[in-house]
Amino acid sequence: MKISQRDSDLIKSFEGLRLKAYLCPASVWTIGYGSTGPHVRQGVFITEVKAEALLRQDLARFERGVEAMAGPCTQGQYEALISFAFNVGISALQASTLLKRHKEGAHEQAADQFLRWNKAGKLVLPGLTRRRAAERKLYLS
Repeated sequence: MKISQRDSDLIKSFEGLRLKAYLCPASVWTIGYGSTGPHVRQGVFITEVKAEALLRQDLARFERGVEAMAGPCTQGQYEALISFAFNVGISALQASTLLKRHKEGAHEQAADQFLRWNKAGKLVLPGLTRRRAAERKLYLS
């Protein structure tokens, strides 16, 4: 499977585009469309072209991760899991009740798990609440 333009656009809409490195609400240095890692540190600037390239690289990494751990998926489930992992990390997806329920075939219960992941620390973030609702809807599509 491959991520669709629709899901790539969904991720971009929630991540937003930032050409200067910034600390996200989870205190992680981030740039472009939510790219993190050793290439991102304070003071780094990139172009929009570089942001698109980083997004493609990051999405490919998350596609591989979801394919390796999720088992059979519909396109909607696959894309929702990628969007979720892109935001919280592949390790968080791997350890999640969401993935456990998905692998059990309890898809309604898995879908409901998205809604639990709307906080940074203990603070509920409206943007994460909207994102998780969109991911849940995509998962069930």
